[in-house]
Amino acid sequence: MKTRHFDRIGNGGISFTELGFGTAPLGNLYRAVSDEDANATLEAAWATGCRYYDTAPLYGLGLSETRLNPFLRGKKRDDYVLSSKVGRIMRACPPEERTGIGKFFDTPSRREVYDYSYDGVMRSFEASLERLGVDRIDILFVHDVDIFTHGSKEASDRRIDEFMRSGYYGLLSLRDQGVIKAFGGGINEWQVAQTLAERGDFDLFLLAGRYTLLEQEALTSFLPLCQARGIGIVLGGPYNSGILATGPKPGAYYNYSEAPKDILDRVTGIESVCKRHGVRLIEAALQFPLLHPSVVSVIPGGQRPSEVESNRSLLDAKLPAALWADLKKEGLMRTEAPTA
Repeated sequence: MKTRHFDRIGNGGISFTELGFGTAPLGNLYRAVSDEDANATLEAAWATGCRYYDTAPLYGLGLSETRLNPFLRGKKRDDYVLSSKVGRIMRACPPEERTGIGKFFDTPSRREVYDYSYDGVMRSFEASLERLGVDRIDILFVHDVDIFTHGSKEASDRRIDEFMRSGYYGLLSLRDQGVIKAFGGGINEWQVAQTLAERGDFDLFLLAGRYTLLEQEALTSFLPLCQARGIGIVLGGPYNSGILATGPKPGAYYNYSEAPKDILDRVTGIESVCKRHGVRLIEAALQFPLLHPSVVSVIPGGQRPSEVESNRSLLDAKLPAALWADLKKEGLMRTEAPTA
């Protein structure tokens, strides 16, 4: 698998495989997965050449990180890149009070406590090291200081202020000491990522679903800012929660919910253009973000070996330049989107 080397501050940098693995599904997101099946999926990802693994304390309330532990134990530490997240502390609680009931299944009884302070960042980092069983994590992302998570712009702004006054300096110190290679934000909205980029010295953003074949509004200001500052983008959710993988069928998911009619209609148009060029919608969806020079890796995730093997095969599809040109001509892609 091809790699992309990222070295923004001259500390040796990080080599990302173009396809990374997002481990939220292995935290029993939406359905329970056995330990055996989770490990088989991780091993299948490794066999495809994937060497970048992203996790977070939230994913399965610690389960995702603990499942990575035995998998990574047999691997040489310099052979892979690992990222996790800070901003939540997992606290033991009665089962009926745990976070994510109906979203995460068969997880430890833990309740999330938001903590974007310096001490909270350090406690989260230490707990992740223990759950993962590793001696270092390459990248830490501050997790979910966005509107999607906290419910309003005002609440998001308060969390950003809390982090920038305190926790930010924890991540800055860890990077400057060489404890981590880079830090950034794992964010659901590009506008919030831009706010962070304007207020601090961030290396990377894990942007969930906001620069895809379906959505390119981040080109208005955020991605040009990243290019100007040498900030890298890890692109999560390249299928926009599923619709770019399944196509615009009834019940297709967009942004974690059933897709509205305008989204179904737009994806119908995109899929039609793809078909004219003999291209599968899912192939174009996975490859499109990698055409932007700031994108270092795309991480679609998966719960089964067949899913990660399928994602890997999509990278090998040859897509004609005329596909992107026609999407732009028909108003289905922003004209300034990089396509070469």
